Amino acid sequence: MSDAAIPRAPRARRTRRALRPATLLVCGVLALPSLTGCGGASDEQHGEAVPVAADLAAADREQVADGGTLNWAVDSVPATFNAFQADADSTTARIAGAVLPALFVLDTAGRPQRNPDYLEDASIVEREPKQVVLYKINQEAVWGDGREIGAADFVAQWRALRGKESAYWTARNAGYERIEKIERGANDLEVKVTYARPYADWRSLFTPLYPKEVMGTPDAFNDGARTKLKSTAGPFRPMKLDREDGSVVLERNPRWWGKPAKLDKVVLRAVPRDERAAALAAGRIDIAEIDRQDADRIALAAKDAGSPPAAHGPGSTTSAADALRSWARAHGAVDEESAEAEQEARKKKQAQVQSYAKEQRALRGFTVRKSLEPAYTQLALNGTSGPLADERVRRAVARALDRKELAASVLAPLGLPAAPLGSHLALAGQEAYTDGSDALGAQDTQAAQALLADAGFTPGGAGSRTAGSSADTKKAEKKKQKDDEASDEGMYIVGDDKPGDGGPAESGSYVLAPAAGPASLVSARKVLSYQKEEKREYRDHKDQADGKTEAKEKKKGGMAGAYAPRGTAAPAAAGALAAPRVVGKNGKPLTLRFVLPSDPGSAALRTVGEQISRMLESIGVRTEITKVADASYFKDHIASGDYDLALYSWPGTAYPATDDRPIFAKPEPAADGSLFVEQNYTRVGTDHIDQLFDRAAAELDEEVARELVKQADERIWAAAGSIPLYQRPELVAVKPELVNAGAFGFSAPRYQDIGFKKTDSAKDERK
Repeated sequence: MSDAAIPRAPRARRTRRALRPATLLVCGVLALPSLTGCGGASDEQHGEAVPVAADLAAADREQVADGGTLNWAVDSVPATFNAFQADADSTTARIAGAVLPALFVLDTAGRPQRNPDYLEDASIVEREPKQVVLYKINQEAVWGDGREIGAADFVAQWRALRGKESAYWTARNAGYERIEKIERGANDLEVKVTYARPYADWRSLFTPLYPKEVMGTPDAFNDGARTKLKSTAGPFRPMKLDREDGSVVLERNPRWWGKPAKLDKVVLRAVPRDERAAALAAGRIDIAEIDRQDADRIALAAKDAGSPPAAHGPGSTTSAADALRSWARAHGAVDEESAEAEQEARKKKQAQVQSYAKEQRALRGFTVRKSLEPAYTQLALNGTSGPLADERVRRAVARALDRKELAASVLAPLGLPAAPLGSHLALAGQEAYTDGSDALGAQDTQAAQALLADAGFTPGGAGSRTAGSSADTKKAEKKKQKDDEASDEGMYIVGDDKPGDGGPAESGSYVLAPAAGPASLVSARKVLSYQKEEKREYRDHKDQADGKTEAKEKKKGGMAGAYAPRGTAAPAAAGALAAPRVVGKNGKPLTLRFVLPSDPGSAALRTVGEQISRMLESIGVRTEITKVADASYFKDHIASGDYDLALYSWPGTAYPATDDRPIFAKPEPAADGSLFVEQNYTRVGTDHIDQLFDRAAAELDEEVARELVKQADERIWAAAGSIPLYQRPELVAVKPELVNAGAFGFSAPRYQDIGFKKTDSAKDERK
């Protein structure tokens, strides 16, 4: 879920940094043979979160060929090249990283490091009476027009982003508003920045740095850099933006003073996530971040090693009986009209099988590089109103979760450390990382039940009902769904996990049967006769269910495909313990609305959500799972507060005091009576947490600042509005000969070093 970017909510405060995009999880939890072979998670890894190195196929520049074009999949063609505007996206950031100065970049441990291509030095030279930072610019650093990078560029960016001029349509300015003045140093290559208030995260500023021609006036800022840049200063420069083709072309910058880019061009191509496997196979792209399903396909392609993909893909799940039925219908076992339709369906299916096989052969030419993405998935608990407004209920929900199990289900099959994340404000390997989850407590069913009881939610308080799996009681009162709707929408069907008409399933996948023969035709007719008999039996059963007879109402379980009342739990396995009684208060059961995305690319997130629902059953809490389209998931539900429970992700940062404060800030009443939440979509916050963030942002002693961040994280855990589950996996499909690119983790790409390995080097390695 990757991951898919979530729309950003507008913010009204003047002091703000980037509107950090929350993201959906797009990595699945299916088996991946070739990746698990890379090494499973050890027992130790199931305890404390551990860092994972970037997987880039690192190579010295001498081993990289000069020239070539790299086609790189991105989520979208950017609406703007200005990273400080509200509609900037991840592609905007990628372009900025390749064509503009980045004064500080992150290393593999998520620590900001001075970029020597632009800075000879940068440090705090005075602390009293005011903080002063002195930048010494690389004497070779110039813009595309030959002008030296200098104080004028710093001043223009500060004035545009400090928040004093509303004519600039800025999306962020946190840190810039603390600056008092910027002036030239001892020479043109020195820039002196004086702060009115201390600012610990000063390294976050002026990256990317735009030329004064972009930042100098509101018109230039607002409109001048949306589709072009007047000047750049990176190893590449923008060459062409083609919205119709869905691409942005970057070419090698001839004025670049550093080590020259190995590639001639980088083409960023907008390719939807669900089309990336086909695009890779067709040769349209050389590198793409992919979801788990596509990673499975690449692994299976390598495993097949030339044999046809009989065990997967279209037609692989067709049973012998289904194949025989299809063959019989195609040869007139029913009637002529059915035969023609079946023949057409078989041709279509055969074409799909052939296309899939062709793609699998092409996918053998790719490998999957993996690491942990600098982002984490959390369970969000909306504390605005309802039961979750009570901190005891939130803490009970949190303590019902087995976070180790959830992390293992996602990460262990990939051979990645399957440990839950212990911090909201730092990721494993960062200097600020400390596991603060003890402030909430580990998984403990009895402790969770005690918290619920203390809040007034007891088994007796909900009557005689028992906790069931994800139920939608509101839909239970509505008209029964049409026969052609998916069976899991608002109605639980025992033993059925596929969409359909509610009758005995007829597979949508087909294989070609042997040539016609008398014996085969007789057998086929028998199969069709049995099928018709099954349908009659099913309709009889369905009619009884629709009549809601007392016997059916009381019956537990039943044959696969039998309808059970909404909210009925699946039949328990032999020897399984009975589900606990649902807890409630004043006769009303404790039911939480769990909103999850419904698109195919979010299947993994729904799987995690269903695991969480089962865990909540153990303490008597019911969940109503509501599935909504990915496009509206965040804007219409998360940002608006229309949920009780939800799953989404936040990116990691090297500057938690600045970047994470809006995410956990205490909501404030707005003038119109609404609640101003910044980016705190759980609506859970305290004055103490805000104060700790503010103190950390103003603390120039790095050790003291990290201690304040640790204290803030512990308070966030205790408030139980956000429960980190695991750091997201990062899967990137690449051509094996592509080096210095792949799963970057925290590290920033060095675009000038990316390229294709020399043929001789590749041969030497094989020897």
